Amino acid sequence: MRLLLARHGQTAWNATRRFQGSTDVGLSERGRAQAAALGQRLRGRRLAAVYVSPLRRARETASIVLAERGSLLPVVAVDELRELSLGQWEGRTVEEIKGQEGDPYLAWLRAPHDYLPPGGEPLDCVATRVRGALDRIAAAHTEEDEVLVVAHGGVISVYACDLLGSSFNFLWRLRVDNCSLTVVKPPRLVSVNDTFHLAAELKSQHLTRA
Repeated sequence: MRLLLARHGQTAWNATRRFQGSTDVGLSERGRAQAAALGQRLRGRRLAAVYVSPLRRARETASIVLAERGSLLPVVAVDELRELSLGQWEGRTVEEIKGQEGDPYLAWLRAPHDYLPPGGEPLDCVATRVRGALDRIAAAHTEEDEVLVVAHGGVISVYACDLLGSSFNFLWRLRVDNCSLTVVKPPRLVSVNDTFHLAAELKSQHLTRA
């Protein structure tokens, strides 16, 4: 079976480089347009099922994708697919965190497994819950099925690192844009961050890490 892992569309917090984590933020106008483009990309695909993070930005993305393809597929929310918690950083901007003594943002970029935001969720814990959820989803479908999973950049990146057997300190070396597709044929990672369906004006502009 094939897992089509889609990151949700852009939110206003994405656009202003404000940390979201587990905070429930909805899509921006740009995010809705990105989701519509993803819907067009998937229009001809025969999806067996759709699973989503319970957070609003993922649910809204899935709803727009399915509306564009005229699908009557049910959308199943899976709590374990929620974005990783960023603790005390949630609601604050990258610039605010970079301005703190010692630049904790840079430390987090370089080694996110070793350096957690205060109160943040350990990446090993994120990997365990996400792997468990996606293993259950894969087990519920046949070899021929193709399943859409709408989740988050952190969730998809953690799962990709886990499949590759890579240290989670390399997490942010992966780029996962809004409404990109990452394809997995468990346990094989097929492709990461496919954004071919997004026109230039819809591509993510907020993912500069430095």
